[in-house]
Amino acid sequence: SEDEMTFFERDMKEFWIQFKISYGTEQINQTLALRDSCKETIEALSKKWSKKLKEEDLMIDKIQECNNEILQQKKYAAEKEEQLTEIKLKLSQEEEQQKNLTDSIQKLKEELIKKMEIKSSKNEAAKEKVERVSETKTLFKERLALEMRRIHDEQLQFIFRHIDHKDPDKPYMFTLSLNEQGDYEVTSCTPPLDCIAELQLKLRETNNFSAFVANTRKAFTALSFK
Repeated sequence: SEDEMTFFERDMKEFWIQFKISYGTEQINQTLALRDSCKETIEALSKKWSKKLKEEDLMIDKIQECNNEILQQKKYAAEKEEQLTEIKLKLSQEEEQQKNLTDSIQKLKEELIKKMEIKSSKNEAAKEKVERVSETKTLFKERLALEMRRIHDEQLQFIFRHIDHKDPDKPYMFTLSLNEQGDYEVTSCTPPLDCIAELQLKLRETNNFSAFVANTRKAFTALSFK
């Protein structure tokens, strides 16, 4: 009948409404549950990856720190290598200077020994000359009226008398010494003789001291007659 159909349609509508409401709520709940599950999963993954990223950042920082330390060690090693090179160079230079100094000292020692030997030889020669002069002192005094005196700086002064017949006591003198080369050298002559340099040269050439003294007396005697 018409009423039954109306009730049927109404029941069907209510059924569909209830079905839709029931199905929609369940789907919404499932969706929400799925959303919450996804959210939890995403949060868990976020925490996991955030932790992993932090660990990686720490690892990167650690690696960078190690790299910086390696660079510092390399720089320090390079500086030490440079310092070591400088030290080696200085040591080499000092060794060279030490060698040069040792060679110079050895050379000076050899030169000093040689000079000492030469000086010793000259001293011996000078000693012989002084002894020879001393040996003839008495002879000259007796025969030539000659007086010899040792004065300052190891010089010998020779004084002649009995030359000037007008004044026999008038002194005629010269002073003689040995120079650094060990040669005779007339350092003074009173009164002056023009030929004294020539007499000195001949004495050095012949080493004949007696002849030198005799010739000097002759020159004084000749001067006294002028």
